[in-house]
Amino acid sequence: MGQEKHNIWSAFEETANRRGRHAAVIYLGTRFSYARLKQFAEKFAGALANLGVQPGERVVLYLPNTIQWVVAWLGTQRADAVCLPITPIYTPHDLKYIANDGEAETIVCADTNFGYVKRVLPETKVKRVIVTQMADLLPWWKRAFGYLADVVPSGKIAFSQDIHSFAKLMSGARPPTAAAPSRQGRDVAEILYTGGTTKYPKGVPLTHALFLVSMDEQIRVPEPLFHIEENVILGNAPLFHILGQTCSLSILLVGGTLMIQPRVNLDATFDSIQRFKAKTMIGVPTLYRMMLEHDRIDQYDLSSVDYWYSAGDVLPVEVGKRWSEKFGKDIYQGYGATETCGGITMCPTNVKNPAKSVGRVVPSKKIKLVDPATLQEVKRGEPGELLVSSEHMVTGYINKPEETASSFVQLEGRLWYRTADILSMDEEGNLYFVDRTVDTIKHKGYRVSASEIEAVLQEHPAVVGSCVVGVPDEKVGERIKAYVVLKADIKGITGYDLIKWCRKQLVSYKVPQYIEFRDMLPKSKVGKLLRREIRDEEKRRAQS
Repeated sequence: MGQEKHNIWSAFEETANRRGRHAAVIYLGTRFSYARLKQFAEKFAGALANLGVQPGERVVLYLPNTIQWVVAWLGTQRADAVCLPITPIYTPHDLKYIANDGEAETIVCADTNFGYVKRVLPETKVKRVIVTQMADLLPWWKRAFGYLADVVPSGKIAFSQDIHSFAKLMSGARPPTAAAPSRQGRDVAEILYTGGTTKYPKGVPLTHALFLVSMDEQIRVPEPLFHIEENVILGNAPLFHILGQTCSLSILLVGGTLMIQPRVNLDATFDSIQRFKAKTMIGVPTLYRMMLEHDRIDQYDLSSVDYWYSAGDVLPVEVGKRWSEKFGKDIYQGYGATETCGGITMCPTNVKNPAKSVGRVVPSKKIKLVDPATLQEVKRGEPGELLVSSEHMVTGYINKPEETASSFVQLEGRLWYRTADILSMDEEGNLYFVDRTVDTIKHKGYRVSASEIEAVLQEHPAVVGSCVVGVPDEKVGERIKAYVVLKADIKGITGYDLIKWCRKQLVSYKVPQYIEFRDMLPKSKVGKLLRREIRDEEKRRAQS
């Protein structure tokens, strides 16, 4: 069946029918077979239909990595609806914006963030909320032990006509009556929100065809190392993130096993690898550094993993070298973006990849390296901005015509996405990350918009101006630093006060770690903030 006439649910259903008794998901030590997962997903789809969710309607998934996340994602696809997965640590500020921008009418949330959902309901068009607890769908004895031992986080829930219990819906629901979802091919399957240079996150619509092509070529990269159906992936990347989706969640569409944890805990990670004989681990460079520096790493047997994969930021050479020396295996890298449905380049597993390489271009993508100012191609070996094109590519952001116009460009009869990243390519086709052209900060694998943080700071009544930059840091990529100018008559405001202000409106990984006060900020003749001058100043400080 061609991708144009295919959808995510049918791909999963075919796999589930073939791999029925095989473990699909391992969550908190419990195995869920493909047959059971399919049954859960169909029940959730039936529950959505009973609640009035219509085909094409948008459903926010506001959950940590849990079996319920997987069930809700697959069930939403079965219900012919569109997923909007977001980080479970978003504040009400972000949640309200995305619910409205994405025109969502349903939210599936954890009981621990239900309070945020309840707070924004009056300011959105959300009609129904489905609330789940971390232990829902686990065996009764595990749920009982978790609550008795007080190891299962919980929040207070006020159920009503519009606020529903996930567990109760699942206990009474039946599969939908429709034979199969009708949305397919170029229909939107989900919308992922990404940071960048703008004040607000941008919605990236991913079609069924794009997701299926992208996930298939990325999940099959380690096939030279083992058979794909034997792959047991420990997915430490969040499932709401494109890395977690195409490089771990997508194993469910080809027949392997996905291991997930609600949050990263290194001892739990090591134990899961050892206990369930994981063959793949997905992580960002920060996680690999943390693992190397963990006191108890030598107490565990991690030898089952053949495919260590890192993305989200460039892996420091020193970390890769230490890893190879310790385990005798390389960490493979990749480079991608939400707008391209993940991997643009992936390091092949059947050759020795050069140090610093982020891989070679995957088959479904075409690339150009160009001069950012002229869009003229650069010579092989020279650095240039990476442009990407593909058959099923994203063609723009939702509700963002200006950002779409600046990020997507027509060249030689094709549409190209401008990554705003500078890369170079050697004679063998290996690509290397060089720099970023825009004011985006890479912190712990996340892309953070400098202008979004500046806007929040400038909403403080004492602030007249702000400039936010990334300060290089070997542990987290870049730390976030804000330069702030206060109003002339203001006294007594400290950096701690401004960080506390940011915490109320920004998700935790976007909050500045440093605040420096200035009398003025560098600006151009037309009044444009010159962040590059601040960044250059920070570089000189680091070198002195």
